[in-house]
Amino acid sequence: MKRALAAVLALVATVVAGCGTDGQESVLDKDQIVIAVRPDLPSVGFRRPDGGFEGFDVDVAAYIARKLHKQASYIGVLAADRAKVITDGKADLVLATFTIDQERKKDVLFAGPYHVSYQDILQRPDETIKNVRDLKGRRICAVKGSNAAQRVVQEREVPAQLVPFDDYKACLTALKSKQVDAVTTNDVILAGLANQDGTGLKLANAQFNEQRTGVGMRRSDVPGCEAVNRAITDMYQDGTAARLLHRWFGKSGLDLSTVAVPQFEGCS
Repeated sequence: MKRALAAVLALVATVVAGCGTDGQESVLDKDQIVIAVRPDLPSVGFRRPDGGFEGFDVDVAAYIARKLHKQASYIGVLAADRAKVITDGKADLVLATFTIDQERKKDVLFAGPYHVSYQDILQRPDETIKNVRDLKGRRICAVKGSNAAQRVVQEREVPAQLVPFDDYKACLTALKSKQVDAVTTNDVILAGLANQDGTGLKLANAQFNEQRTGVGMRRSDVPGCEAVNRAITDMYQDGTAARLLHRWFGKSGLDLSTVAVPQFEGCS
């Protein structure tokens, strides 16, 4: 009887170990995973005319999937829906310029970060914005689902006017038509937008508010999170991270002289 009970307990332990901490399936238990990436950010996550995706985040996602020995498919996700595709079960991982913060941790678990950048400011060629204080009284594009513009007002206490738009494509149109005076978010996003636009939009190189970009996952999937962190570590140690950063942003003016493994948040 004792042997039978021990066998049952061992089986239960094995099942629990292969799943998330609340009994839900871990990303490690799947042969095929769905990864959500941005469709609207050139050089970061962008949907090609053929329907496929390309960019830095997409290449990082593919690397992680290979390290996990998983077949990956990709779906597009805008800023406002990044947590929702995880909580609704539509995606297993989200690599979509998902900046780690305490409020978002209430809904998703973050692996990584897989990249650390800074917030910057994109402006028209005739503007002279040099730093975040120069945004006082200016109209800033606020993309739905992104907290970058809010951080200028709340954390930096700069009295700017936030003007909401659905995505960065709409922001660029608004910037060039003078509906807003600036767009602010991760410097890699702004660099990709400016490169694709080609009309002379320029970065302020203000470098404020460190941006820790993580991999969004189900809150219960601690084993999966730890495996993703190991993959990210390998990506930096084998030189892939540096190669991908130079591939996508090497001509943008971003400082890529030091590419080091980011300090992880921890999977809890």
